Amino acid sequence: MEFFQRAKVVRLRSHHDKYMLADDDQENVFQDRNGCHNNAKWTVEIVENSNVIRLKSCYGKYLTASNMPLILRGAGKKVLQTMPTRLNSSVEWEPIREGVQVRLRTRYGQYLRANGGFPPWRNTITHDVPHRTSTANWVLWDVDIVDLRAQTQAHPKPKPRPSPITPPNRSINPTPRALSPSSSPFISEMDSLVKIDLRSPTTSEPEDSPTCLSPIKEGRIIFYDVGNENGDIDDSKKEAFFTFKGSCVNELKNKLKEETRLDDILVCCRNPLNAKLYPLHLQLPPNNTDMHVVVVPSSFKGEFNNLSL
Repeated sequence: MEFFQRAKVVRLRSHHDKYMLADDDQENVFQDRNGCHNNAKWTVEIVENSNVIRLKSCYGKYLTASNMPLILRGAGKKVLQTMPTRLNSSVEWEPIREGVQVRLRTRYGQYLRANGGFPPWRNTITHDVPHRTSTANWVLWDVDIVDLRAQTQAHPKPKPRPSPITPPNRSINPTPRALSPSSSPFISEMDSLVKIDLRSPTTSEPEDSPTCLSPIKEGRIIFYDVGNENGDIDDSKKEAFFTFKGSCVNELKNKLKEETRLDDILVCCRNPLNAKLYPLHLQLPPNNTDMHVVVVPSSFKGEFNNLSL
């Protein structure tokens, strides 16, 4: 449950390194490797006085465990987007932590499951109880936090920007491994506060089309906002992004100059704990990890403003 306590918006990534997406038919859900789409984001609603959550798609509908089988005489039942007249247990999911991953269980003891293999199973999502050891990990999900829940404070701090959490390499052993001190999903770059993906590539089933390749293999995705000299950001403007294939901060700074058409800038990252901005320096995180940065004028009046790239 702690994965979702402070999360306002999340992305869920399956054992197959694919994200759970809400179909634009506003009814079905499926898996896809590209998690940059808006329909990969799910708003978290915490049910009061309980340990369950609801997940709402970008279309305003809830992730629902239905009673309809995916295929005739199949054990797995469909997971849909619905807007019931009255919220009931079919839209409630209990997060159960497994190391650095979670299982999402229905009130009836079944689990949100990402299916692999050949059609008609490939890229589908059902709720089921795995009975084979080869599919035991298919009910495990990584949680990427896209937006943090606003905290009640006497003096509110600037709204935290998206900061994804990516876990270390999953074990192919069907028994989920526990988190150990040596497998921490976070390392810091000047406590750079950029969370880094330590996972090595995993083997997944063959794809029907090359369009399913992960964008990470072609470079990292840079999400950026433009702030003023106080670090304030206009939340009415949508966060922009582009693919970046460089490996050092100076290259990133030059690319952001082209994107923003600004010249005298600093590239900052945001501390997800206190929402403060810090200038980014030294090398970028390895493994083409996606980054969220804020572009501010060089006259930025924040901590460590004497540092430059």
